[in-house]
Order: sequence, then C-alpha cells, then structure tokens
Amino acid sequence: MVRSFALRSATALLAAFAFIVLVGGTALAPSVAQAQAAASGAAPSAGVLPPVAAPPASTQVVDNPYGLESLWKTSDGIAKTVLLILLIMSMGSWYIIVVKLVEQAKINRQAKLAAKTFWSAGSVRQGADTLEAASPFRFIAEAGLEATKKHSGLFEHVDLNSWVTMSIQRAMDRVQSRLQDGLAFLATVGSTAPFVGLFGTVWGIYHALTAIGVAGQASIDKVAGPVGEALIMTAIGLAVAVPAVLGYNWLVRRNKGSMEEVRAFGNDLHSVLLATSQTPARA
Repeated sequence: MVRSFALRSATALLAAFAFIVLVGGTALAPSVAQAQAAASGAAPSAGVLPPVAAPPASTQVVDNPYGLESLWKTSDGIAKTVLLILLIMSMGSWYIIVVKLVEQAKINRQAKLAAKTFWSAGSVRQGADTLEAASPFRFIAEAGLEATKKHSGLFEHVDLNSWVTMSIQRAMDRVQSRLQDGLAFLATVGSTAPFVGLFGTVWGIYHALTAIGVAGQASIDKVAGPVGEALIMTAIGLAVAVPAVLGYNWLVRRNKGSMEEVRAFGNDLHSVLLATSQTPARA
C-alpha cells in the first residue's frame, strides 16, 4: 500500500511539473516573439541610415515682439502721443543746445575782436565801426553813442552820467535776455519729461492689468508686452530729461562767462563816454 501511494504521489508531481512547464512556455513565447520583432524593427538594415533632421539655419532672423517697432505698432493713440511728445522735446532740446553753443562761441570771438580793435580806435564812433554789425558789443556802443546825442529836451533834467548809465544798462540787459533765449524750454523739458515718461509707464501697466483681467490668469505672454512698453516709456523719458538738464546747467554757466565780458565792455565804455562826451560834438 505504501508503494502504491508513493507511486501515485510521484505521478501527480510529474504531471503538475509538466503542466507548469507547458503553461510557462506558452506564456513566454509571445513575449519573446514580440521582443525579437521589436529588436528587428529597431535595428536598421545594412546600408540604410535613418533620416536626420536638418539643423536650423544660422541666418534665421527672429523678430523681437517687444522692441521699439513692436511698441509703435501695437500701442494705442495715447501711447503714440506720449512718444511723439517726448520726441519733440528731445529734438527741441538738442537744437537749442547746439544753437546756443554756436552763439556763445561767436560772442566769445567778438569779445576778442572788440578788445583788439575797439579800444585802439581814435573815437567811440570809429571803434564801433570796426565791430561786426550783429555784434552785441557794437550794439552796446551804439546805445551809448545814441544816449549822448539824445540828451536833450526832458532828458536834460537827468544828469548825463545817469542817462548814459541807464542806456548802456538797458543794452546789456537786452543782450543778456537774448543769451537766455531757449533756456526756459530746456528747463521745462528737464522738469517735465520724466513725468511724461511716467505717464506712459502708468498707461503700460494699465494695459498689463487689463490683459491679465481678460485672460483670467497672469501668464508671462500676457504681461510681457505691456510691462515692456512701460519700461521703455520710463527709459525714453529719462533719456530726454537728462540731456536737457545737463545742457541747461552748462549753457547757464557759459552765459555767465559771456556776460562778464559784456559787462566789462559796458563799464569801460561808460567811463570813456563820460570822458569824451562833455558835449555832443566831442562824441
């Protein structure tokens, strides 16, 4: 009985092992076949290479969506008006700076000419004739000569010294006023251009907030353009204001030096006219 039980047990074990091997081989066969098929499909055939994507051309030009050109094209009427105002301010400032520098250089040259030829002349009239027609020094000399000739009528109640002094002083004041032409514009640009640019900045931020509200989310592509517009407006406002302020201070300092030459000439002319104009005939 024991022998038959052992035989039956061994037979059952062999049957179970055979069943496991059969089931395992059946399950692994499709997987191996699929792996072999994938390997054969992935491996390129001999002599055939897979297509290679061409590299992007190095000369490709990509437009900047946030540059000045894009700012002008995408901005509204208010932003364009701000840009035009800043442009006019900048052009006017540079024009005044260049013109005033040329004018001051001309006055300095005329001062040297007056010091060289006027005081060596035989009379005030002859000295004035040696100066240029548009020279401020000739204008002052003509004003002094005119005062000595017209010291009559009601003007006789004013002593000659005071009358000549007032005439020469009025002439020097006119010269100073002419030298200061345009400086008020530079002062105005220097003080208001940053605020004009700030207005453009506020308007750009308003556009950014509007874009966020419409989109419903604060994505970078929605706010990059308006914020960039705001920063550009600020930079342009400062670029317009700084040269105007520097030019104003520089021109005022140079005007001071030119007026010192004019005042020195007027004071010397006053003394000469009083010495030579006791009577109108001697002038």
